[in-house]
Amino acid sequence: MRNTGPILTVVAAILALWYVAAIPLNAPWAYDKAQRAGIELSASDLVADTWSQDKPKLPAPHQVAVEIWDTTGAMVLKGRGFSKRSLIYHAWVTFSATMLGFLLGTGLGILLAVGIVHNRTMDRSVMPWVIASQTVPIIAIAPMIIVVLNAIGISGLLPKAMISMYLSFFPVVVGMVKGLRSPDAMQLDQMRTWNASRVQTFRYLRLPSSMPYFFTSLKIAMAASLVGAIIGELPTGAVAGLGARLLAGSYYGQTVQIWSALLMAALLAAILVGIIGAVQRLALARMGMGR
Repeated sequence: MRNTGPILTVVAAILALWYVAAIPLNAPWAYDKAQRAGIELSASDLVADTWSQDKPKLPAPHQVAVEIWDTTGAMVLKGRGFSKRSLIYHAWVTFSATMLGFLLGTGLGILLAVGIVHNRTMDRSVMPWVIASQTVPIIAIAPMIIVVLNAIGISGLLPKAMISMYLSFFPVVVGMVKGLRSPDAMQLDQMRTWNASRVQTFRYLRLPSSMPYFFTSLKIAMAASLVGAIIGELPTGAVAGLGARLLAGSYYGQTVQIWSALLMAALLAAILVGIIGAVQRLALARMGMGR
């Protein structure tokens, strides 16, 4: 309960700023309508108009909330929760690519981290390339990945997952390398004193020590994977997914649809990161690393 107060305060401040910002951004259209109608807007009329336009530059929070309800809760009540007009359906499409890319990226990241920690050649040759790979803008790589995979007959979920993997493997590599190297010299000397093999040292010392770093990197990787899945939907002309909703909204000037998709993506990311956090607390508690 102690943490809810500051969180609610920040949320209230964001909503207040959001409402205030919607007035000047949407005011030109309100004034233009009033001028053509030959009427003069009062302050209250201006506020009411800027908070209720069909295609505002910045929709008011309640407009976005209504759109989210109409495309989620209302759809579920009608038994159409997974219809193609439902945000739940589009979130599921994006979630599928996100999870596949996340799992691929996590697996690749762990393998690279283990190799980098235990092999000096990989440390000197692979790690610089891992870092350099993140300097290339993903928006430039995404179309290339999709074109190449389509050329060899691979389409659908996998190309988007590959883009997610590209973004998500990096934090796992960095976090696991840091974690696997976290045991100090005294602990490593103790393992050698016990005549432990490299496998035993990895299993009983390096791997447990890396868990806090691992879970932290997973949270970052999950968020990056979701971004990759959304970006992967943009150049494919996809008709499903949160990225497709963003693209369709931008084509037709449906800013309310754009914002509702953005908030749905943020909610999905919060849920997925929260699940990782819950697993982290349970895992570290069983290992005696948490309360």
